[in-house]
Amino acid sequence: MNLRLTRTRSVLTTMGLLLAVGAPTAYATLDDDRGTPASAASGSPTPSRGEPYAETRLFFGTARPDGGPAVTDEQFMAFVDKEVTPDFPDGLTVQSGRGQWRDASGTIEKERSYELILLYPPAAAGPVDRNIEEIRRAYEKTFGQEAVGRVDDQVEVDF
Repeated sequence: MNLRLTRTRSVLTTMGLLLAVGAPTAYATLDDDRGTPASAASGSPTPSRGEPYAETRLFFGTARPDGGPAVTDEQFMAFVDKEVTPDFPDGLTVQSGRGQWRDASGTIEKERSYELILLYPPAAAGPVDRNIEEIRRAYEKTFGQEAVGRVDDQVEVDF
């Protein structure tokens, strides 16, 4: 259990550091201390758009810790169809990527990965959180993974 907790902390710390690198760009669009959108405070003509939404990004590795064959595109998309789409029928985004992380044994693993992006109204956060945690556990169990990374944020969305 301590090994898993250490691993989870390492993943979250790494993701936090990666997010911090992009933070200066992201902060340029946030409200100032008075609640005024940064674009209005700076005189920029760009209006604020969208409604408040919660955003969750999940990070799925494809290498198996036991050395088995990597999760294929077909297997991952079948997992999304079975485990994710029923809870998020209004839409989602899957992006392919390359990632790396330090596994429970201390080895840096470089692997093909997927990022799943989910958007939902903040009022639905309670039930959605349970669904997301079920998705994470199902992937870990199905594909023998140590962890599925998760990042939550508040965003403005306009469709």
